[in-house]
Amino acid sequence: MTTTPGSTQTSTNWAGNLTYAATDVVHPRTPDELAETVRTAPRVKALGSRHSFDDVADTTGTHVVLDAYDEGRPPVEVDPSTGVASVAAGLRYGDVTRHVQAAGRALANLASLPHISVAGSVATATHGSGDGVGSLASAVVGLELATGDGELRTLRRGDTDLAGAVVALGALGIVTRLELETVPTFDVRQDVHVDLPWDAVTAHLDELTASAYSVSLFTDWGPDGVQQVWRKTRLDPGERGEDPPADLFGATPAREQRHPLPGVDPVHCTAQLGEPGPWNERLPHFRLDFTPSNGDELQSEYLVPRRHALAAVEALRALGPRIGPLLQVGEIRTVAADPEPLWLSPFDGPTVGFHLTWKPLPDDVARLLPDLESALAPLGARPHWGKVSHAVAAADPAPLAAVAERYPRLADFRALAERYDPAHRFRGGFVERLLAL
Repeated sequence: MTTTPGSTQTSTNWAGNLTYAATDVVHPRTPDELAETVRTAPRVKALGSRHSFDDVADTTGTHVVLDAYDEGRPPVEVDPSTGVASVAAGLRYGDVTRHVQAAGRALANLASLPHISVAGSVATATHGSGDGVGSLASAVVGLELATGDGELRTLRRGDTDLAGAVVALGALGIVTRLELETVPTFDVRQDVHVDLPWDAVTAHLDELTASAYSVSLFTDWGPDGVQQVWRKTRLDPGERGEDPPADLFGATPAREQRHPLPGVDPVHCTAQLGEPGPWNERLPHFRLDFTPSNGDELQSEYLVPRRHALAAVEALRALGPRIGPLLQVGEIRTVAADPEPLWLSPFDGPTVGFHLTWKPLPDDVARLLPDLESALAPLGARPHWGKVSHAVAAADPAPLAAVAERYPRLADFRALAERYDPAHRFRGGFVERLLAL
């Protein structure tokens, strides 16, 4: 097992807005080495691709990185009889999808970045977009994790604990492997429309989000409406699909490849202009072989029940004059309800996600977020577990307690965490505060 002092580059998250409190980073190579770390470290937490913008993955003890972990199995195995993909937890989604595609299968959805780790994305309820497709966690039918005693435990659909162990914020142990449901492979064509007026959004939001398999609306929350609508249409392999409508409620087709940020070279983005390609090369917004940015940004996201989507749009538009100067881009996406209840998932019903990519101005963003969250709170908004929010960051426990009340199974999750980790080895960051409420 290799050990890296905590003062190396791995002591900060991807965006550089957080310095982890961990004293060292270990890279266990075998299940025995992992078990030794878990048993002997007073505090320990898994560290994935470091793409969380808050301290969900933080610990005052040892960070475990599974980049050298070898359990004697292929990193990705697809069962030809069930289609279930067994995946090493530390892999990036982009690497997993290449194996799944080679087996003639597909994951139903992907996040905008293929660079994020599977275990970390699932644990924080990360998602893509689409009225009919769920979050990344909704594909999980089983997982393996090292619990507080260092023993490996496997949970599968049908086990009563699985509903609490999928979106678990790293609080139950070190997840080493996940089993993901797949579907037959498919192609996707991606078309972009530009300049959608706000009146069209408020009058036709349901029609817009239902117009393709996956739809994203990019806006600066200014008076001019939505600058770009990205529509990803599902196709059978080899199909071309229909050309985009010349008029999408007032928006017109883009004539050149676009980046979500105005004026930025779209070379990092997945192919648009109706060029079909495999699902794993179109469902993400960005290409695996490019780093989409240098991390000079912050991100927040609020998940709102679908029935309150238009009210949330109006609330954010009202804050537009304050949001705009701090914003790089906003994105509106839809997410289907989880097919099976997941205790800490915000997707217990159809949901709309309001994503905000901020300029790297942490103090200014921190001053705005309390008012933004107050405006969205009556609508049942829940912050993304891995992004910047006032509720998570506040020293006062009241905002986090208010969010906790929106998760009716939180008490069950606390009890589960006590059973799996009675010594509280896996607590740290805001997760410790959440479980102590």
